Formats: sequence, C-alpha cells, structure tokens
Amino acid sequence: MISAASPPGHRLVLTLLRAAVPLCLAMIAGMVGSLVVTSVLGQHDTVTLAAFAVVTAVLNPASAAVQGALRGLGPFVAPFRDDPAAAVPVIRDARWLSLAAGALGAVAVVCVPLLATVTGVPDEVVAEMGLLPWFLAGYVLIFASTGGASTILVALGRNRNVLWPTLTFGVALGGFTALLVPSLGLTGVGIAWLVGGVTSAGVAAFNVRRAVGRPVGQSRPRPREIVKLARVSLPLAATVLVKFAVLGVVTFAAGTTNTRDTAAHAVLTTLTGLIMMVSLSIAQAAVPEIARAPDTAGARRAGRVAALLAVSGTLVVAVLLLVAGQPFIGLFTDDPAVRERVLGLLPLMLVSAAFDAAQAVRGMGLTALKRSSSSLGYFALAYGLLLVSVVPVARTWGITGLWAAMTAANALLVVLQGLGFHRHSARVGAVATA
Repeated sequence: MISAASPPGHRLVLTLLRAAVPLCLAMIAGMVGSLVVTSVLGQHDTVTLAAFAVVTAVLNPASAAVQGALRGLGPFVAPFRDDPAAAVPVIRDARWLSLAAGALGAVAVVCVPLLATVTGVPDEVVAEMGLLPWFLAGYVLIFASTGGASTILVALGRNRNVLWPTLTFGVALGGFTALLVPSLGLTGVGIAWLVGGVTSAGVAAFNVRRAVGRPVGQSRPRPREIVKLARVSLPLAATVLVKFAVLGVVTFAAGTTNTRDTAAHAVLTTLTGLIMMVSLSIAQAAVPEIARAPDTAGARRAGRVAALLAVSGTLVVAVLLLVAGQPFIGLFTDDPAVRERVLGLLPLMLVSAAFDAAQAVRGMGLTALKRSSSSLGYFALAYGLLLVSVVPVARTWGITGLWAAMTAANALLVVLQGLGFHRHSARVGAVATA
C-alpha cells in the first residue's frame, strides 16, 4: 500500500479545514432540503405532516446506519490517494457491502406502516402514508448503490466534489416537493425524494469516476475482502444506531416532564445538531490523514489537531449563540416561557456539545485505525449508563438533569475514546505496511 506522512503544523490545519468546509456545506445543503419538506407539509395538512414524521423516524436511523457503514470505507481507500485507480477493487467490494446494508434499511422503511399500527399510531395517520415508505425504501437502496461516494472522494482528497451530490439532492428534493405536494400529498414527497436520490447518485458516480480516472464498474464479490471492510464498517453503523436509539429514549424521557420543557428540549436538540455539523465534518476530514500516517507520532498529531479544531469550531458557534441569544432562538419558538428555558439551559448544552465534538473526532480516529469495534464498545458503555439513568433523572431533575446526564456521558466518551485512540495509535508504525 501507498503511505504518506501527515503534513506538519499549520499545513495540517489547512488540509483539515479545506476538507471539512465542503463536508459542512454538504450537511447544510441536506438539512435545508429537509426543512423545505417539513415546511411545505406543515402548510399542506397536519395529518400529512404527522405521517411524514412517523416514516422519517425510521428512515433517519436507517439512512444514518447505512451512511455510518459507508464511512468505514475511508481507511481502506485513503492509502491509495497517490494512485486512485488502484482503489477500484476496494470500491467494488464496498458497493457489495453497502447494498447489503441498504437492503436491510429499505426493509425497515417498508415495514413502517406495520410498525406504526402495532405501536398504536392513529389509523388516519397510517393510511396517509400511502406509497411514501416504498419510495423512501427505493431512495435508501439508491443511496447505498453509490458505495460511499462521499467517503471515497474525501479519502482521495477530492473534498470539493463532496458538495455537489448533496446540493443536487437538496435542490431536487425541495423543488419537487414544493411542486408536487399540493396535488399529490405524501406521494409527491416520495417522488421528490426518489428523484433527488437518483440525480444525486448520478453526480456522485460521475465524481468518483473522475477521481479514479477510470470506470468503476462491478465485479464478483470477494468475500474475504468484504469481511475486512465489514469489520470496520458494521461496528460504525452499530454505533450510530446506539446513539440514535439512546437519544430517542432521552427525548421520550423529556416528554414525561411538561410541555414547556419538552419543547425546550426539542429546540436544544436542534441547536446541538447544527453545532455538531462542524465537528462531524472535521472528524470525517481527519480520517484520511490518520489512516495515511506512517507512524504513531503522525497519527496522534492528526488526531490532536482535528480534536482542537472541532472543539474550537464548537466554541465559536457557542459564542455566536450566546451573543445572538433570544433573537436567534426566537426562530425556533415564539413561546416566551420556552425561550427562557432554552436560554437557561444553553450553557449546559454547549458544554455537552463541546465534549461530543471531541469524542466524535476520537471515535472517527479509531475508525481511521480500523478499530471502530473499540469505539462501539465505548459507546455501549457510556450510552448504556445514560440509558438506564434517563427516566429516574427526568423524574427527579427534569430536563436540566437530562442535559447534565448527556454531558456526563459525552465527557466519559472523551476519556474512553481518547484512551482507546492513544492505545491503538501506538501500533501504527507496526501495521503501516500490513
């Protein structure tokens, strides 16, 4: 395999920032498209919006799990940055794995009406879903068929090209939703999502072909190589599912307090998602640099710089939120009592986000070292403790206690992921040529 030293000092900072900015913009583009859908449906019909919320409650973790599995491809492609064509066999193997993960996600989405009926969702909401689960299941398969195009492009240093597939998807999704929902309802959303997915997949495939300099195509599956990918990718996907599941329980626990606190928790969760885009983009950008490091010092330097950038970015956003205060939070709620509650909990949420940013970088660093199973174990421990504590904490201390518990879980993850990264990075020099 081809290996290269991580760039030293300020060059490494610039390298990470150049890679992270397009990733962050891509996340924003995807978020804007989803916000347009929610806005259009909210103006169309309340039952339609409720049905959409139920379907996406399954779609989001399914898509996130598939995306998590695809991110595990990074450390396998990054060593070929200087010879992209040599990465084609790995890309083909990844496509088989991603299609398998996508098939499981698609089945979960198709089963939403059945799950909704069993869990007591009102019949009118279930009936309103119509063909939407089938359209979105098709989208999951199309997304999986790209074989982790964004991860491939980042690993090969083609960071700017990451933006275009997501931007294409966001524009198509928002535009077709606004055009079709008034006459077709949720079916219009399904068509918009599917068209956006097909268009985005086409742009992604074109960008990957340009990056490797030849058609990727497909070959017979290589079970042994696919298993190697799975050992990194599947624990990463499982980690995403663990986090989604536990945070879902936290939201449920917040719902047992009172209406004001439940609404405040929803706003704080939304703000956390906005903040985390910065750290997640830096964490993904750091994977190739850590994976290509020829020795322990290089891997640790890349991990350290990425963590500092992620926490710094989080703190910058935190300062902006604290300065903006009520005017910005007013965009999410017009209830003075909810705004007051959010402002009161904002400092605690920002501390939690800072810890989350640091642990995300360390976790992706473990993925770069092909040790994502260790990260899964740390998550299971920290979020397992959070899971068993949320209900009694909510009953005793309300959402203040919940956010304190999440802060503690993220702080524990920083320690666990940091120690794990330090331990496994000590072997980089010994396995660099493996």
